[in-house]
Amino acid sequence: MLRRCRAIALLSFAAAAAPVCSLAQSVESFYEGKTVTMVIGGPPAGAYDVYARLAGRYLGKYIAGNPPIVARNMPGAGGLVAANYMFNVAPRDGTYLAMLVPTSPLEETLGLSAAKYKASRFAWIGRMTTQPNITFVMTNTRVKTIADAFDKVALLGATGRSATNAIYPTVLNNVLGTKFRVVTGYEGSAAAMLAMERGEVEGHSSTYDGLKNQHEDWIRTRRVNILVQYLLKRHPELPDVPTSSELARTPEQATILRAVSSASEIGKFILTTPGAPRERVDALRRAFDAMVKDPDYLAEAAKLRIELDPLPGIELQKVVEEVQSMPAEIVEKVKPIYPLN
Repeated sequence: MLRRCRAIALLSFAAAAAPVCSLAQSVESFYEGKTVTMVIGGPPAGAYDVYARLAGRYLGKYIAGNPPIVARNMPGAGGLVAANYMFNVAPRDGTYLAMLVPTSPLEETLGLSAAKYKASRFAWIGRMTTQPNITFVMTNTRVKTIADAFDKVALLGATGRSATNAIYPTVLNNVLGTKFRVVTGYEGSAAAMLAMERGEVEGHSSTYDGLKNQHEDWIRTRRVNILVQYLLKRHPELPDVPTSSELARTPEQATILRAVSSASEIGKFILTTPGAPRERVDALRRAFDAMVKDPDYLAEAAKLRIELDPLPGIELQKVVEEVQSMPAEIVEKVKPIYPLN
């Protein structure tokens, strides 16, 4: 009787384990021999490009089947070209990953006509870091502090009207009355900063780590003044630079500015297409969680002078859902001051 019970128990365990083993095998066999594409919603040499390519060098190591990951830059319309491609065109099988702009969920919530996607239906794999956006100008301009921007014009280079480097200063103009003049058409932050050096524009809005990555010397030698940061709280390295919501003069202004700055919490992330098989999404999320602890990955990030503040995919999905559950009255207040067309 004892032998019989043991036999039954072993058979039961094997039956329960079989689907798990089969599942792991199916994920590995699917990715083995395949190439994964990383779509980047920005041009080469920009901040998104640096982060996405860093992930591309390490993530495949932890995906079952160890597929190589190749980058594909897809700039355009402030990141919307890549977002629309991932939702409507890319294969829905887990072979396409993407790093898109963090304003994607907010723009869909606000009803941006060019947003042909549903952000909550993407499978969010994980956040590499928050996105501490800032506006900065060369020190030889008339605008020295954010207070100066209320009565003096500063010319800022940007990519497109839907890009964060245009959205944030435009929102400040609309809500608070600053006088930033945004000139679009630059391919990316690298091109906009080159335009600053040439004297074509006086400043730019980008991520703080993007500025450090491309021109750490500008910060060290005080060649630029950082005027404002678009975060929910001040960055530890920028204790004297106000957040946009701190500049608000009314509770309503503060609410609007905090809603727009919520994209900083979404940050730089990796997602895959809607409809990707659940077991592959789970495998990609596990791979991401392992990657962000990889010593070589961490060492290379330090060498690149970029910040890391990872968040697992399940938690990131909740952040996105919170942005998209913004109260209707706040949505209606944000719409008039956000560049939706």
